[in-house]
Amino acid sequence: MDIKQKYDKYVNLYFINKMEDVVIDHAEGSTVYATDGKEYIDCFAGIAVNNAGHRNPKVIQAAKDQMDKLVHCCAYVYYSEPPAILAEKLAQITPGKLDKTFFSNSGAEAIEGALRVAKQFTGNYEIIALQCSFHGRTNATLSVTGNRKRKFKGGPFLPGIAFAPAPYCYRCPFELKRESCNLKCARYLRDVIDFQTSGSVAAFIAEPVMGEGGIIVPPEDYFKEIKKVLDEFNILLITDEVQSGFGRTGKLFAIEHYGVEPDIMTMAKGIADGFPLGAFITRDEIASSFKPGDHLSTFGGNPVSCAAAIANIDFLVDEKIPEKALEKGNRFMQNVKDKLMKKYDLIGDVRGKGLMIGVELIKDKEKTPASAEAGKVRNLCREKGLLIGVGGVLGNVLRIQPPLVIEERQLDKVIDILDDAFSKLEE
Repeated sequence: MDIKQKYDKYVNLYFINKMEDVVIDHAEGSTVYATDGKEYIDCFAGIAVNNAGHRNPKVIQAAKDQMDKLVHCCAYVYYSEPPAILAEKLAQITPGKLDKTFFSNSGAEAIEGALRVAKQFTGNYEIIALQCSFHGRTNATLSVTGNRKRKFKGGPFLPGIAFAPAPYCYRCPFELKRESCNLKCARYLRDVIDFQTSGSVAAFIAEPVMGEGGIIVPPEDYFKEIKKVLDEFNILLITDEVQSGFGRTGKLFAIEHYGVEPDIMTMAKGIADGFPLGAFITRDEIASSFKPGDHLSTFGGNPVSCAAAIANIDFLVDEKIPEKALEKGNRFMQNVKDKLMKKYDLIGDVRGKGLMIGVELIKDKEKTPASAEAGKVRNLCREKGLLIGVGGVLGNVLRIQPPLVIEERQLDKVIDILDDAFSKLEE
């Protein structure tokens, strides 16, 4: 029985449409090697996780060194070095006055904790989230996820959740043009507060760049307008940096592009370059609303994961990886526009920040989603040695999110493979 057969027989895959037809043996940098010897350029990075590259030597060595000393002790029962050093480092690199970190195992757990501390600090219980958003697959995180397809038969969900329109300029919910919309989607937040809540709103949660929704990039002044409204109503801003953090968008954290300071920030995925770890960070006066017994995590702050995260952050900062990702991403998006978008009507929009890039496919001028075509492009790319993602609320967005250490020559090859895939699809 081979690996695929064992997956089919023993692994619960009923929630997956279809596994990618690749059995991965090992990986290095931005290249994945299959058990049959085939090489792939990895442009999905385990869903935007391996930002510093697969098996980054500094990260691996830090984890190995820590494993030789201590694997687990529970960071909330006994003191150990890695969680303390990592928490200090996060306080130094996050924007504003964020200085108190809670460690968890995943992004969903981090968001659960962030929602709870926001409620305890404010004394309010309602949350506002965005349409098209995705925040995880636990009950609370699905409750603040603005996508019916992710929530199907998962209820009942938490009460007290309202949804504001997404800043999805390509498919504006108000059917306005960006140059003349006056940020209607952000200003509409007042209407959401007035007509969808009881006025007991603890927090507004948003991804600075919306990942699962289709790499939706808000307008430049979107969060400034949002923050203005939130401050008027004394509502906390939670930024979900689970997917957009740790250099992916060209800044260490995507919210830095928008010039506002969050009250709470969640993170995971790229925090430890593949080792399981999540966290949320907030100001001391908010963190201190937790009292003994209010929160805990057995494995959160695992010493091995924390040691890997410390080395990961040092690598990203020392090698100026976010800055390089911004340059690579801008060049790649321009190449897609110049070499592919002008050539293929199937490409409706190209957007992103850094190496968090979405290519939205459409069937016609009415922007009918080309979901089936997106899946076919992904399959054709895989056959040619390229791994990409497909997502978006309409299932029609190619997701290009490689390890940030990907080389320019590899990105040029990605353009060639995409060109070949689109050409074959037209045939």
